[in-house]
Amino acid sequence: MDLIQTLIKRKTINREEGARLKMEAKKGNRAIEEIILKEKVLPEETLFKLKSKLLKIPFKQIVPAKIPSEVLELIPRESAQYYKIIPFKKEKDSFDVGMVYPEDSQAQEALKFLARQSKLSYNFFLISLSNFKKCLERYSVPQREMRKALERLETQMKAEEKEGGVIKEERFERLVEEAPIIKMVSVILRQAVEGKASDIHIEPTRENLKVRYRLDGILHSSLFLPLKAHLAIVARVKILSSLKIDETRIPQDGRFSANIGEKDIDFRVSTFPTTLGEKVVLRVLDPEKGLRSLKELGLDRENLNKVKKSLGRPYGMILVTGPTGCGKTTTLYALLRILNTEGVNIVTLEDPVEYFMTGINQSQIKPEIDYTFAKGLRQILRQDPDIIMVGEIRDEETAELAVHAALTGHLVFSTLHTNNASDVIPRLIDMGIKPFLISPSLVLALSQRLIRVLCPHCKKKVKASGKERKLILETIGKMPAIFRKKIKVPEPIYIFEAKGCPKCNSKGYSGRTGIFEVIEMTDKLSEIIIRLPTRIKILEEARRQEMILMKEDGILKVLEGITSIEEIMRVIEEK
Repeated sequence: MDLIQTLIKRKTINREEGARLKMEAKKGNRAIEEIILKEKVLPEETLFKLKSKLLKIPFKQIVPAKIPSEVLELIPRESAQYYKIIPFKKEKDSFDVGMVYPEDSQAQEALKFLARQSKLSYNFFLISLSNFKKCLERYSVPQREMRKALERLETQMKAEEKEGGVIKEERFERLVEEAPIIKMVSVILRQAVEGKASDIHIEPTRENLKVRYRLDGILHSSLFLPLKAHLAIVARVKILSSLKIDETRIPQDGRFSANIGEKDIDFRVSTFPTTLGEKVVLRVLDPEKGLRSLKELGLDRENLNKVKKSLGRPYGMILVTGPTGCGKTTTLYALLRILNTEGVNIVTLEDPVEYFMTGINQSQIKPEIDYTFAKGLRQILRQDPDIIMVGEIRDEETAELAVHAALTGHLVFSTLHTNNASDVIPRLIDMGIKPFLISPSLVLALSQRLIRVLCPHCKKKVKASGKERKLILETIGKMPAIFRKKIKVPEPIYIFEAKGCPKCNSKGYSGRTGIFEVIEMTDKLSEIIIRLPTRIKILEEARRQEMILMKEDGILKVLEGITSIEEIMRVIEEK
């Protein structure tokens, strides 16, 4: 078989390109398939189907979740990884194997040897490289690894107790640094990162120690461990985070980094005393997920134009609002990334610093030593900043300083806790900011929520029901004229709903995006703020500005097939 010659015959590449690809494969000691995929000569599935035809070996797409644990034991992980082979099905006297390189004589010899050891015959199939990598992750099934680690922990604890009865503090610390506990915590962290969780909850109950992961905004129970592992696991997390192991009466906050899957991941740690023992929550801070563009966040159409326009202002205040966990900080980081150039000095005050950004001076506030947002903001103004980011405006003093900074030639970014954009101005007034100072300082208020995105592999196209059709048409009918003119609603209306498949773990959703509403400061809005700054008047002016509400932004995303009506209604809490 010669893939390169076949591609040349098919005129997919010319001879010079073929020679270059072969040279690069030889130079890097890599398979020619890897180089073809790296250079994007062919899509992976097309490449391996072509290879299947050339080798006359059936091509197989394996579903990793369907591989039984006992079948994986037929081939050790190290052998599977080295030879790129994976067992996926076992019958009475034989088993089926997926191979990325069935033409490799060494891989075939290894497979024959392993089959003889098991006293089984085998059938082999061609599988793609990415399918193999996903199947290989099945060797790291958390429950199996946890069971082995727990067995070792129990053995060690019994040995320690035999030595001296109760396990004393110094011996407990030694136990925490032993392999089983390190392994258990490592499995918990790795499962969170591989499963794309945003948070890990380790919480004691009366019966067991429960580990839950927040996936796309919703908590799911994943592991149930014996209560006897609770103290050791919490202590291990505290050691990693440089927290006090013996302090269990008060909450503690910390942070640590770990290399998982060849990526450096940060974990923000919070411990909290409960009646059943300490609960630990870890926020997973993956730089690839946290540092995103405005379009990736879900900002589009007029909302995106308004935000981009506000970033061109030399000074003023841009506020992002919404409840805890709605992605406000991620949005602020996306805005700062656009402005982060050599010619500006950007200084931030954060609690805590979530993602480290090159070229930006990030400072962590520490209330325990009286280093607050207000005190830090005073010092920032002496650092000759062009752009300031304050993690959150929590009190009157911070609000006054932020407004003062915006009025004196600085571009200020911050967050507030309000339910929507039209509540921002009344909230600032409640915090003691004079109305006549708001209009010259506030540039833009942006409110947001996070919604789950339908899995692209299994979302199901359906005709909207009578109730859904009515909701869509009523929502569009209330939108500003500029949007109504642009939106062409087909008849009948088709939307998408969640279904569930192996790629999304049968959830029907994969990833999250935002829905937004944006208010700009205008002369008319400035007059309203000075005369009668009620939420109703502000909202009326915002609608005159052609602002769309979050619900409306969500319905537009439903029509685009991004999410479902059920998800929009769940997030905006309207029944």
